[in-house]
Amino acid sequence: MNLNVPTKENMQIILDEIAEKLSVVNRSIMDAADYDLEKYEELKQMHALVLQKGSLSAFEVQAFLDELRTVRKS
Repeated sequence: MNLNVPTKENMQIILDEIAEKLSVVNRSIMDAADYDLEKYEELKQMHALVLQKGSLSAFEVQAFLDELRTVRKS
């Protein structure tokens, strides 16, 4: 698996891993179909940040979810 290649499958893997780390209950907001592949690099950077952090505060989780909303298709 090479997450450097921007594909919908890789985007879904990234979103699933972010959702797991953030303990997202409503996984429907993490569907790759709702995200533009042009935003792949932004999602990949967010993914790296989320995985890099040890534990996240409630504020940090909310901040990441808010940022995901900005890259999601309208």
